[in-house]
Amino acid sequence: MSSPIVVFDLDGTLVDTAPDLVASLNHAVTQAGVEPVTYRDLTHLVGHGARAMIERTFAMRNKPLDEDALAWQMKEFVDFYHGSMPGDSLPYPGMLDALDRLAAAGFKLAVCTNKPEMLANRLLERLGLLDRFAAVSGGDTFEIRKPDADHLLRTIANAGGSAQHSVMVGDSLNDILVARNAAVPSIAVPFGYSDVPIESLEPTIIIQHFDELTPELVTGLFNGK
Repeated sequence: MSSPIVVFDLDGTLVDTAPDLVASLNHAVTQAGVEPVTYRDLTHLVGHGARAMIERTFAMRNKPLDEDALAWQMKEFVDFYHGSMPGDSLPYPGMLDALDRLAAAGFKLAVCTNKPEMLANRLLERLGLLDRFAAVSGGDTFEIRKPDADHLLRTIANAGGSAQHSVMVGDSLNDILVARNAAVPSIAVPFGYSDVPIESLEPTIIIQHFDELTPELVTGLFNGK
């Protein structure tokens, strides 16, 4: 039997990246004379990528944004974000201990995020986490991305596992949907960047803290408990 796999989303699940995403956004938009925004302005967009955040910020400020301007904004955002990593981004409480417990029990770990692969790897490396994961796939690793089932299934395959012995841990709609589309159990966390109550997304189970993420919990999900 292949090793059991626990696959994690990144932003809002493993790491609280919101402060640095908003700082990078404000660096970009102020270059175009747009007033900066706060995290509260964009809570529901933080997990949806730079493009959505930039477009929403320009719309909030009633500023035009054509494709050329958007491309320039994206470059400003990525360059600033890449250069300042890890900034104020921090692992969520209990996450490191949870990874240790799972690894000690023989689980392989992976990351499936819509963040560009280069930025995901850079962040994990700067936080000293990259070597913990058997596979990391970003939003540009394949020709598809979450919630397409193949993003998760190909991440699992790259980590050396099978869907029958895998779970997806995430904080938002795309994570729950990709698990459902791949017929994989989902574990949701409520402390991330979902714009709706996490229970409304109907994950397989919700944990309130990473202290609850144990090998026994995950194994129970494989067995349909």
